[in-house]
Amino acid sequence: MKKPRESKRMSDHAVKERTGKTWAEWFKILDKGGAKKWQHREISAYLGEKQKVGPWWGQMVAVAYEHERGIREKFQKCDGEFAASGSRTLKVPLETAYEAWVNEKSRRGWLGASDLEITTATPSKSIRGKWDGGSSRLSVNFYGKGAAKCQVAVDHMKLNSSKECAKMKTFWFDALNRLQSRLEG
Repeated sequence: MKKPRESKRMSDHAVKERTGKTWAEWFKILDKGGAKKWQHREISAYLGEKQKVGPWWGQMVAVAYEHERGIREKFQKCDGEFAASGSRTLKVPLETAYEAWVNEKSRRGWLGASDLEITTATPSKSIRGKWDGGSSRLSVNFYGKGAAKCQVAVDHMKLNSSKECAKMKTFWFDALNRLQSRLEG
């Protein structure tokens, strides 16, 4: 069984090519600047304003620094919450994928006896819901990719820990594989 990709930090070569410095050099600059005590947005602002790093690379360096220094755990967002996500591109019309989520009988066929309570549904666009009795939240978005192709993106929010995120990331990887097999097979 295939496991989800581990997120790995970009190579020193790649970051130096784009920013002019290696990870270790950035971490030393941020340590010297006092970033261990800063919030994420302060680190990003410092990188942009004082170090002239572009917005995308500023985020990359800030997140890598936070992980390296233990300021942020894996799967933890900058607001401190934990979330797991996953997506799948399906060779079916958008409406077919959406129906597989909102039709409870169909959903049970590929998701199993889930703990999903749909609270808001916008036809062929999005679903919001409570998971596990409301202890966490689910956001599912649907994107058309042509007449007979779409993308389904799941964001599972308000999880309790990095460990729970890893578990749910694997869960959603497997669930989306089952959905894909059911709809395409």
